[in-house]
Amino acid sequence: MTTAPGIYLHVPFCASICHYCDFNRVLGDDPELMRRYADAMVREVERVLAARDDWPAFGSVFIGGGTPTLLRDQLCPIVDATRPALGDGAEVTVEANPETVTAELMAQLREAGVNRVSMGAQSFAPHVLEFLGRRHSADKPLEAVEAVRAAGIERVSLDLIYGAPGESDADWEHSLRTAVDAGLDHVSAYALTVEANTPYAAMVKADPRLAPDDDVQARRMDQAARILGEAGLARYEVSNWARPGQESRHNLVYWRGGDWLGIGAGAHGHWRGRRTWQVRAPQRWVELVEAGQEPLGGEETLTPAQRREERLLMGLRIAEGVARADVEPIDEAAAEALVAQGLLHDDGERIAVTERGRSLTGAIILRLLPPD
Repeated sequence: MTTAPGIYLHVPFCASICHYCDFNRVLGDDPELMRRYADAMVREVERVLAARDDWPAFGSVFIGGGTPTLLRDQLCPIVDATRPALGDGAEVTVEANPETVTAELMAQLREAGVNRVSMGAQSFAPHVLEFLGRRHSADKPLEAVEAVRAAGIERVSLDLIYGAPGESDADWEHSLRTAVDAGLDHVSAYALTVEANTPYAAMVKADPRLAPDDDVQARRMDQAARILGEAGLARYEVSNWARPGQESRHNLVYWRGGDWLGIGAGAHGHWRGRRTWQVRAPQRWVELVEAGQEPLGGEETLTPAQRREERLLMGLRIAEGVARADVEPIDEAAAEALVAQGLLHDDGERIAVTERGRSLTGAIILRLLPPD
């Protein structure tokens, strides 16, 4: 399946650092650096887009972080800078945390061209939010959703996290049903994981009982599949549910093996087998852009074998699966066994994980990798 390329823009600033997060992020406590970063982002987007005159029309922009909306109205010129490169009907998404959302800001972003907001709620249980290190109250995400809709941005996605210590089945069901009752068309539900060099990792090291429980998380995933499915949201990726036509077009670029530009501190990009990443430190990134230098942190060109393996890793995450021609050779004996177990669908042209096998996606992918 062909997918229009996308543009990913990274804004690393946060009002506070969540305990579990390992993304490239820093405290947004330096207004001057944030201003310079926003200006440098506009400059770098314009430079990249002007570097060649044969870019295809881009189908999506995703501004992630961090908390992009912490930049307030400085975010609008960044969105504006991408508009000349976008095709008709392009999806333009901004990530937001509830406490940074105002009706005025959402109206400004809509005017700039934003037509989708990805809201980080994580939970509607106050004690879970406290454990995760979230700053907003349990009712703030729904207020923020209403502010987004009031500004005329109809497409709103909500992020949830399950499996935190102290969360009960009832807490998780409440979070899911709250999202459903809000009439959301897209919900992402992620398992809490222990990432190195995070406050949560330190907490688990000090008290291993705080580590996620695999059985509990499997039960939470089943809850999500049942409740969101009953509400009419189809599971189109391991952790993502949407009503028809409301899938994240930008994230499908990744899962379908498409190309995208990555701009911003630590941002990764991929273009025709060449993977790039920009320098991570926001201050250094700004200094390089201001000096007229490309803020490239590194690059690599994938071998054909690496590209096939990456297509398998990403393509089997989505319900549509992946074309065999893109990932062969695979372990055919393993594929036959997985089909017999009802965990894999194989029609000879495409392979896809079945709904029964969805919670085992990672293990299925590993079994399909060709033997050395």
